[in-house]
Amino acid sequence: MKQDSDLRNNLKSIRTRLGMSQQDLANIASVTRQTISGVESGQYAPSVAITLRLAKALGCQVEDLFWLERDLPEIEAVLAKPVPCGQPLRVSLARVGGQWIAYPLIGQDAFRQDMIPADGEAVAGVPARYLKGKDKSRIGTDKVQVRLLDDNLDTLHNTIVIAGCAPVISLWARATERWHPQLRVQFNFANSMAALDSLCRGEAHIAGMHLYDPETGEYNTPFVRDVLAGREAVLITLGVWEEGLLVKSGNPRGIRTVTDLVAGATIVNREIGSGSRLLLEQTLQEQQIPFHAIQGFDHIVKNHQDVAQAVGLGVADAGISTASIATAFGLGFIPLHQSRYDLVIFKEYLEEAPVQQLLSTLGHRMVHSQFEILGGYDISKIGEVVATV
Repeated sequence: MKQDSDLRNNLKSIRTRLGMSQQDLANIASVTRQTISGVESGQYAPSVAITLRLAKALGCQVEDLFWLERDLPEIEAVLAKPVPCGQPLRVSLARVGGQWIAYPLIGQDAFRQDMIPADGEAVAGVPARYLKGKDKSRIGTDKVQVRLLDDNLDTLHNTIVIAGCAPVISLWARATERWHPQLRVQFNFANSMAALDSLCRGEAHIAGMHLYDPETGEYNTPFVRDVLAGREAVLITLGVWEEGLLVKSGNPRGIRTVTDLVAGATIVNREIGSGSRLLLEQTLQEQQIPFHAIQGFDHIVKNHQDVAQAVGLGVADAGISTASIATAFGLGFIPLHQSRYDLVIFKEYLEEAPVQQLLSTLGHRMVHSQFEILGGYDISKIGEVVATV
């Protein structure tokens, strides 16, 4: 029987993964090698009996071997960031605030350590909201049609998106997914202000931040009030972490305070909007040290790990990060400040079952043990609502 043009199969990939030749599979399934070849090449649509024998021979379900291309749905989604025009685009998906959001898997956003699997494929122009009247020849739309790569819509509906910069968020996410296997937690890296902006644009359920306001003596809340423009949200504490200067093991330059940085030491800095940069600027201002007096002040890296790598490789003598990062990279640490890391959540999201399940795990021992063994965190108030705005 000639292959249905919409019928797809991954017979070859499963067979080769099991170390079987076409003849091996043909012998077990009681068919000819030509049948196996024809199915794999898409030239032959097997009968129900042959399909069942192939699935049994490979130890899998029929649905694992065959599917209809037209059965995979397409959904309309809003792009979370601008992308190149007209190119096929791998995206991950989540439903936030009643609409689908597509997160382009491009460049560093395509990786954590391993490459992130895609939920679907889209072709998009540049989202119009990012252009602000510039380069009008490339104006596209915020929305794209996403062709799903599988039909597991339940997973997409149960995806929670957290924007933030704390590496422990990924530990919390993985522990939560073990406790609630139906949940998927997507961690999008963003500095504190970028995470808050992502929440306000409807691209995340939760924003993580650690910003200190010296005028009020408050953490995070003044910044949230300024940005949310009247929308109601709660702030829930994830923990208090130690922030300070990372230096090489043994501290060969003898750095003790930020004033020691003036004497020829080189630093790496974080981007505007990050809590680490804000801490550095506030500390320098307290010591009446001009920013330009610090060599490397304009050398920007994008996350805590990059700061540690720059110091560890000798690219810089110091950089602002946390005690837990120093421990993970085997670096010295000079404490400067304790910062409270809060999770910002719109009140309407608190009613959603996936969000409730995620937050409930903040009280689980499985989560606490991950934070405790990492070090550098005080989690005595983890899960407490510290403010409403």
